[in-house]
This record gives sequence, structure tokens and C-alpha cells, in this order.
Amino acid sequence: MKAIQLTHSQTLSVIDIPAPSVPASGEVLLKLCYVGFCGSDINTFMGRNTMALNPVIPGHEVGAVIEAVGHDVPDTLRPGMVVTCNPYTNCGKCTSCRNGRANACQHNETLGVQRNGVMSEYVVLPWEKVIPADRLTAKECALVEPMSVGFHAVDRVQVTDIDTVMVIGCGMVGMGAIVRAAQRGATVIAADIDDEKLALAVQMGASYAVNTLTADVHQRLGEITCGFAPDVIIEAVGSVPTYQMAINEVAFTGRVACIGYAKSEVSLPTKLFVQKELDIRGSRNATPADFRAVIRYMERGTCPTDKLITKVIKPEEALDTMNWWSRNPGKVFRILVDFGN
Repeated sequence: MKAIQLTHSQTLSVIDIPAPSVPASGEVLLKLCYVGFCGSDINTFMGRNTMALNPVIPGHEVGAVIEAVGHDVPDTLRPGMVVTCNPYTNCGKCTSCRNGRANACQHNETLGVQRNGVMSEYVVLPWEKVIPADRLTAKECALVEPMSVGFHAVDRVQVTDIDTVMVIGCGMVGMGAIVRAAQRGATVIAADIDDEKLALAVQMGASYAVNTLTADVHQRLGEITCGFAPDVIIEAVGSVPTYQMAINEVAFTGRVACIGYAKSEVSLPTKLFVQKELDIRGSRNATPADFRAVIRYMERGTCPTDKLITKVIKPEEALDTMNWWSRNPGKVFRILVDFGN
């Protein structure tokens, strides 16, 4: 069967690998319909993702249909159902797992990063990792995982309806954070360097949009918050300037959620940690509850799915597409690979 494989040196190939056999006990065989390329994939392609295998089959943003189920699979999972998947592993033994936070397992291996992913025609997964979403299309399902990461960040910093929340970075993960914060009744400020993304952020629930390239960010935040600054800042970029912005601009006694992986060391004014008595929290992956929340949101039919999908391509177009993406990093929400639709 067809699969996509990429390396850390800007090479990508469509390869042939054995198709999975009949699922064993506790397993589910999935026919992949759409698989999304994400930010970790372009970083792997550009040689900037040190966590990824080299070479690696990418893919953990899944829209699929159940082809077959093995013995001892619950009858809630049946052939023909539209599903997505939870792409993370957990050991069950580390401190994170013992504390009930398996999404941050010390030994996690995410599909398409620390282990080969599912950018192929078929895959077999443990039934526990298969998430039914029968009211969504397979294309919509491929957007669930990245949005769930943003939902999780909002939960990590306990956003409520009295908060003003600034989300730095309006990619797919940031959009998830914007949606979830708005659902909780917060006043949401979207921040990005791309006006098109900012316009979509407003459509998805942001009350304000700030272009951090063209605006005086500190002055604009003061105007929006009547001088108090945002109660919460969610960093969804992973760069030195955006991390520094988060610490500098968050309110006294504010909360900061850190999602983005910075590619270099970040120098931060640590005296502000103390002076502001900040709560700074990492946010990693997503929980089953976050997946369910995104699915419920998308079932309402208000998510502008078509605007979140930059391109739908065939496997043979992947190399050209990744080269294009590497030259236009700010213009992509999600690129989906179509396996046989």
C-alpha cells in the first residue's frame, strides 16, 4: 500500500509498505481517508525537529473509516463508522500517568514523530485510541486533533467568563484555543502577523485582532483591557519574541499557557515571574475530554472547515507541496492528504 515517508533533509517519497492484515484481538483496522500535515512535519522536513525519527512516516491528524474490528473490541466501534484517533502513547507508570495526566506521559511517542505515523492507506490501532465521530465527515475528523491541543491549553489555565485571553498565533492550535476560550465566555484577543488569519480568528470567536507586526502591541492591549492587561496569554507559536511578549504583556497575577516549542533558547525577564506572581503552565497534547469537546463543537456545524483547509492533495503531490510550504510558512492552516477519496 502507499505511504509517505520524509526525512530531515527535505526529501519526501511515496513508498510501498505491506498492508496490515486482519486486526488482532483488541485492534481496529482503519481505512485512511484524509491525513493532515502539521507543524511538526514541516519542521521535520526542514531538519528542525530533533524529536522525530529519521526517516519517518508522518501523520497523526486522522479522518478514517473503520474497515474491520478484531475480537474484544467494544460494539461501540463498528465497520463503516467515521472516526479519528488519539495519536499519543502512555506508559501507565511514570509520574504523569500516575497523576492521571497521560497526555503528558514522560515516555509518550506520538504517531508520526517518535514512531511511524499513519500517512498511508490503512493502519491498525488499539481500539482505545480510536475515537468515533460519526456525525462528522472524514475531512472534518482530520482537523480534530490539532484543535484539541488548543482546547487543552484553555483548560490548563482555567479560563472563565471573567477573563480576557490573548492567544498568540492563529494557526490551527491557536484557533482551537480561541474557540474554546470564547465558548467559556472569555473576551478573546487574537494576535498574529497575518491579517487573513486574524480575520478568520474573529469569525471563530475572537473579539479583537492585533497584528503584532504593525501595531503597538502594548498600547493596543492597554486600550482593550482599560490598562489592566490580559488575564491569560496562550503562546501558540514557539518563538523567542512571542514567549517574551507573553511574559511582558500578561497582567499581574496572570496565567500563561505554553504550547509552542521554541527552536532556540529563550531569554526571559524572570523578575516578572516574581513581581507579577505569574502562573506559567506547560500544555502538552490533549486529553480524551478535549477530543470529545472539539467533536461536539464541530457537530454544531459552525466551524468554517473549508477555510481551515489550505490544500487537499494526493500523495504524489506531497513533495512539491512541502517545498511550497517551506517557502510560505505563514500561509498554511492545514494540508490534507487524500488517500483514495
